[in-house]
Amino acid sequence: MSGTQLTVTLSGGGADDARAVVRALEGTFGAPDELPADENATVHMATFDGETEAGTAGDGEGSGRLSAPVTVTVQGSPQAVRRASDTLTRAFTARDDGTASGDQEQERQLLLEP
Repeated sequence: MSGTQLTVTLSGGGADDARAVVRALEGTFGAPDELPADENATVHMATFDGETEAGTAGDGEGSGRLSAPVTVTVQGSPQAVRRASDTLTRAFTARDDGTASGDQEQERQLLLEP
């Protein structure tokens, strides 16, 4: 996993909520591999492989409203996880539900509330 690759897993809410969260991260990490689309899925995923140049995209502010609480797990390098967490806590009301660290990766879980 590169220093900027980030995997995001989302549960709770619907596909629109998952897309709002993914769009909030685009300003920091660029476009994801694909936007969540399956309206019947209970878990959504997105992978980001890069980051934007400073000032080339939004900072996640005003990315949309959530219709229900969404649990978000971000996994990647400690720097990528920290940046994703910072972006999401600026864009949404968030509660940090904990972090797990490995040798080279970190995982953090956040609860985003409407």
